[in-house]
Amino acid sequence: MTPPGRAVALVALSAAGGILARRLQLVLPGSRVHGLAGRILSADASFADVGAHLRHLFAEGTPIVGCCAAGILIRALAPLLKDKSAEPPVVAVAEDGSAVVPLLGGHHGANGLARRIADALGIEPAITTAGELGLGLALEDPPPGWRIEDAKGVKTVAAALLAGEPVELHVEAGDAGWLTDAAVSFAGGSAAAAMPLSIRVSDRASATASLVLRPPSLALGVGCERDASPDELARLVETSLTAADLASASIACVASIELKADEPAVLELARHLGVPARFFTALELEAMTPRLVNPSEVVFRETGCHGVAEGAALAAAGAGAALLVEKTKSERCTMALARAAGDIQAGAVGRKRGELAIVGIGPGSEAWRSPEVAEALAAAEALVGYGLYLDLLGPMAAGRPHYRSALGAESERARQALDLAAAGSRVALVSSGDAGIYGLAALVFELLDQENRPEWNRIAVRVMPGISALQAAAARVGAPLGHDFAAVSLSDLMTPWPAIERRLAAAASGDFVLALYNPRSERRRHQLDRARDILLAHRAPDTPVVLARNLGRAGERVQTIRLADLNADAVDMLTLVIIGSSTTRRLERGRRGWVYTPRGYADKGSGGSNARIETPHPGPLSGVGFGRGEDHPSPTLPGGEGTGVRVVFPLPPGEGQGEGSS
Repeated sequence: MTPPGRAVALVALSAAGGILARRLQLVLPGSRVHGLAGRILSADASFADVGAHLRHLFAEGTPIVGCCAAGILIRALAPLLKDKSAEPPVVAVAEDGSAVVPLLGGHHGANGLARRIADALGIEPAITTAGELGLGLALEDPPPGWRIEDAKGVKTVAAALLAGEPVELHVEAGDAGWLTDAAVSFAGGSAAAAMPLSIRVSDRASATASLVLRPPSLALGVGCERDASPDELARLVETSLTAADLASASIACVASIELKADEPAVLELARHLGVPARFFTALELEAMTPRLVNPSEVVFRETGCHGVAEGAALAAAGAGAALLVEKTKSERCTMALARAAGDIQAGAVGRKRGELAIVGIGPGSEAWRSPEVAEALAAAEALVGYGLYLDLLGPMAAGRPHYRSALGAESERARQALDLAAAGSRVALVSSGDAGIYGLAALVFELLDQENRPEWNRIAVRVMPGISALQAAAARVGAPLGHDFAAVSLSDLMTPWPAIERRLAAAASGDFVLALYNPRSERRRHQLDRARDILLAHRAPDTPVVLARNLGRAGERVQTIRLADLNADAVDMLTLVIIGSSTTRRLERGRRGWVYTPRGYADKGSGGSNARIETPHPGPLSGVGFGRGEDHPSPTLPGGEGTGVRVVFPLPPGEGQGEGSS
């Protein structure tokens, strides 16, 4: 079992460890490869100091699987070991895959991780915890969905069982096979009076024993009006649980009709209880009608089923379930509770709310991919994108379905991603660069705006930024975007060429640094030459121009030329063009050449504002106009209020004198 919460960190220190980590990533969904800088070239995260990085991961509660020697992990983490109940699991795996050892947190996920890894490698895990060796079970690590009422009782009961002392087992709910099938004998009920220790498996709030275990036996069905208060729904559930003597820790999921998949009250309740929110179609809930206690024609007319709360509870609890709490109402909310015949596997009932992550993976290099994007890609159940961009993900894309389409099929990609998410999948729609800059994010929102499909509207949509090509190109040559800049696409597939020309002319006359996307294609060559001519009407022939091709990929080429020398033969669709402003400069220092645009006025010194103060000036100073006054501190003026002075800020050409009085 992969522990809940943070993604597992697969830590690799060598090439062999990196290969093993990528292999293990396929069997540990959501995990990320952390590689030592300079040794692991294709990692989801890099680090330079092994010990510091391991301690950082451990301190923030991240499960660690070290594809390295166990001693490295032990020496790095030993100073942090204090409270084993609060420490994340740590597992060591030999680089050749010959051994896997849970070092820390055996009963908090490490043993489960070790077993999954061992199964993938075809070996036996080196489990050393006494409970699992002596009893065949780990009371501290119950199956998914189970919860421990009071962890203090685990140690006492486990010690008694290992010593062969009698412990009574009472099962009142759920499937306790993991206990009854273990290599341990529990005492019968007839000896209860003589036995001080007991385990009780119960979903009753009042249950008491030496150790109380809460099985995932309850399904909570809810309904509410649109935009009902989350507090109102939470209070209704809490009050109903108290009245029925039922434990919230045994609630396996919050279930409702799919119309409520984006309802804040329902989603917040699931977060509050720490369980999944699951949703059913109206047709699925209508099938529960014969089992409802309170069917409603009013509800049927509004939703297409005769009961939302009761129907969802019964549907989630499965065959043989019984309603423990029938529909209960507050002003705007309803709830019901059903008990399953065994354990409820929440991930297998109904559907979760679909998620669409629109991610920018940068121009190509993994080093330019943000941790947020890497986590979204690792967690995705389906990847949608142009084939080249999916290929750039390398091993990161392994183990999930890929939905590829041609370069010009952007609408099809966006639509397919929305449909997959609407069906309940966690989807990553992949753009190169930044998804919001000439990427797919705008197209997704355009489809949402134009089609207004209910199933799309319920999706959780997130846009995750990436490094854009213009940022990457600028970084390669220095800082050409150090001052105001604009970006224009020269593709006229969606924008009429006259509109593009107007934008080019406006950017040129405004003296913006200009980034040109899609500078040419096989059938479209004249636009770049026309853009050059428009720019030459406003700036010098030797204005620096940066041509950046295949950034962050094999065959990367970055060069700087003069504006007068720019032509269509110098670029293709994989090239980004940055054209400097009138203040952009080329700089030669040592063996390197750079391009940069000064942040402010061309003759501003390093000592701050170089305004000159002239006096006298006729008449009182009633106001001073600065070309960009917000960029400069107010000067100290001699003579005090009413003294005639003139403050002059030198400005770049075209911005005015930057002086005067009103």
